[in-house]
Amino acid sequence: MEKQVSGITINYQFFSNDSDTLVVFLHGWGQNISMMEPVEKFYRSFFNTLILDLPGFGKSEEPKRVWTVYDYADFIHDFVSSFSISKLIFVGHSFGGKISLVYASKYQLEKLVCFGSPYCKELTKLPFKNRVYKQMKKIPFLKIFTKMMQSHVGSVDYRNASEKMRGVLVSTVNTEIIEDVKKIKCPTLLVWGSLDTAVPISRAYELEQMIPDSGVVEFEGATHYAYLERIHEVIRVLDSFFGCRR
Repeated sequence: MEKQVSGITINYQFFSNDSDTLVVFLHGWGQNISMMEPVEKFYRSFFNTLILDLPGFGKSEEPKRVWTVYDYADFIHDFVSSFSISKLIFVGHSFGGKISLVYASKYQLEKLVCFGSPYCKELTKLPFKNRVYKQMKKIPFLKIFTKMMQSHVGSVDYRNASEKMRGVLVSTVNTEIIEDVKKIKCPTLLVWGSLDTAVPISRAYELEQMIPDSGVVEFEGATHYAYLERIHEVIRVLDSFFGCRR
């Protein structure tokens, strides 16, 4: 499905039922709907669910200018408001998790789930998206997604990217949201892999200290894609957090 919001055409999937709650799934950098669908599909029978290609990714149009994570959060607010559903839960991975953290600091959420979500600068030799891609290549279960990532990784692809999206990446990596995170009041679940080298597990415990009603679930031996590598365990954790009985 497609919808225009603030002059931008967005590709999305919306699954409706009789629930008064909408669960919104936000993917990571350089990715699209397909990376969140494996989790989203478990909750269609419990809630209204929404997954989308964020502006500039997948089949969605780019922003009209260089956006910050704050611009993305405001855009998502306008987008989800169009569904007129009173209660919201956000589930975000990596870049989508950072947007979700900002969103939760500004707007009301019932609950928030973050998978490997950065909130400050990471000092590493490899650019963020390169580190993510290197992790994906090592995991057999994720090989089906690496072809999709290839067009978003590496210096040549960075040079070939639009000026706006290069600007978005630079802004995203350099924007620290420490003070925003401290404003989050909703119950927050932080799901991380112990071997995450893109956003180290230490960041999860730092977030736990800053967000009053939060907790960390650490998956030993899992990486930045713990939510896919341990998907059935993650679903059990989310079921408990959401109050879902199967």
